[in-house]
Amino acid sequence: MADASLSLPAPRRVGLLARWETTPFHLFCAATVAIFLIAFLIVPVATVVFVAFWDGQGFTLVHFADFFRTSIMMEATWNSIYVALMAVVVATVIAVPLAYFTVRFKFKGAALIQTLGVIPLVMPPFVGAVAMQLVYGRNGSINLLLMDWFGFRIPFMEGLNGVIFVQGLHYFPFILLNLSAALANIDSAMEESAQNLGASGWTLFSRIVFPLAMPGYIAGAALVFAKVFDDLATPLLLNVNNMLAPQAYLRITSVGLADPMGYVISTILVLLSVLAVWLSLLSLKNRDFATQQRGGGGLSKRELRPWEKIGAYVFIAVALLLALSPHIGILLLSLGTIWSFSVLPDAFTFKHYLTVFRDAGGMMGNTVLYCGLAALIDVVLGTMIAYLVLRTKLPGRQIIDQIAMAAVAVPGLVLGIGILRVYFDVKMPFSGESVATFWVMLAIAYAVRRLPYALRSCTAALQQLHRSLEEAAECLGADKSAVMRKIVVPLMAGGILAGFVTSFATAAVELSATLLLVTRDASAPLSYGIYVYMQSPAGRGPGAALGVIAVVVVAVATWAAYRVAERDRAKRTREGAAA
Repeated sequence: MADASLSLPAPRRVGLLARWETTPFHLFCAATVAIFLIAFLIVPVATVVFVAFWDGQGFTLVHFADFFRTSIMMEATWNSIYVALMAVVVATVIAVPLAYFTVRFKFKGAALIQTLGVIPLVMPPFVGAVAMQLVYGRNGSINLLLMDWFGFRIPFMEGLNGVIFVQGLHYFPFILLNLSAALANIDSAMEESAQNLGASGWTLFSRIVFPLAMPGYIAGAALVFAKVFDDLATPLLLNVNNMLAPQAYLRITSVGLADPMGYVISTILVLLSVLAVWLSLLSLKNRDFATQQRGGGGLSKRELRPWEKIGAYVFIAVALLLALSPHIGILLLSLGTIWSFSVLPDAFTFKHYLTVFRDAGGMMGNTVLYCGLAALIDVVLGTMIAYLVLRTKLPGRQIIDQIAMAAVAVPGLVLGIGILRVYFDVKMPFSGESVATFWVMLAIAYAVRRLPYALRSCTAALQQLHRSLEEAAECLGADKSAVMRKIVVPLMAGGILAGFVTSFATAAVELSATLLLVTRDASAPLSYGIYVYMQSPAGRGPGAALGVIAVVVVAVATWAAYRVAERDRAKRTREGAAA
């Protein structure tokens, strides 16, 4: 027995890389992602928070004490919270019935209604804000008609009401999409059981259906709340400065980077955004929304009675008309000669489009360059992170993923202020220009803010790619980098392209960081041009034309992303059927 035991081979020592199922190439990818996130997300945001608590000598709460003692700052805080909450209310009033009607009942046009309901996301809120003033303002089309017919006006666009109205109409698709998906996943047996016990109508909806769909609603409402805090341009264009985001922007641009109050406001913006997400999660804690079947066929659809059908169609028509009114208004403004104190423009012309193609051609080229570079950075980093998380056991990979996803909760204004603070004094080697205002930094800021979109797309694509394909390539002698280049990336092409297009489209209308990092018109993108044009009545026509161009760009890119995703899914379905 002793001789037999001595003849056993010694156990092979497994190195850390083998234990983590990783290689030097994977370590290089992890280091690249970590350096990018540290340099352009963690350090800028941490610097904003640090300066808010620093007085030049040590830790202090004096700046926050000054903030809470200043009446305008307290007013701005409560106004921001009020606007965010009321925007959620407006979005809820529109989105909940639309989602319930299209998922619960049988009637023609349900798919079209869902599609039209998402269109507001294609237009950034600041683009339609001025047009909505012309439609719903004190002397806008609707109020002129109300005054002529009934002798009264409705203050749709006055003060904070205007911000709430614009943002509620723009962001309600977040609730619509999430709630529709949640309603479609409810087990129909739950509803049928309640009906057998006598529940119907409002009781059935309020006691059974809506509570079971609560996770979808809460997710959408939290997104609306956070997005309203992130929106800087809409209050500025509507001349509403007594909110937190405009106050932070005005403090930094007027007083300067040395003013601590801008950093205090930015810190509070981040805290409130994180608080909104945390409260949304807390509201669902220890509550069970699960059903026995996944989806369960969705809610059982029933036919509407004639009077119900009339009411549903009337509500849907009004809701969609409201949702699409900014698009109608911006199109009329871009084609109108003069539109003031009248229901419609006095005449129509294409001169505004000729003006922007002549004077703003550089902005369009800059937009393609900046957003294209940002989207490229996003898909490269997104592919790396997805591969590290799903294909290796590298310690810290989940932390990298979580930090990258956290960028979605960081307001663009805060990121822009942080980049200015960290990199403003760093100069380019030859030109002497500040690194913070160099055009590449603007593309990087876009990339940081849009990285979560590309990351989710790349992760979904890699999850559907079986590891056996990579293992077969490795058995034939390919190393990890070759497998990544020749196997993984080509097979993920559909998801990567969808992530690229999504990042490009959403970056094309980013304004918060743009306003801080652009210092001259020659390096300005399309969103900056729209904002500048809209500052004067004479420039609103060209600004609206640029807005229409931006909407077309985003719409085409969104459609392209959808087509790519559908084609990739159809291809995988055919391959699965063939296998």
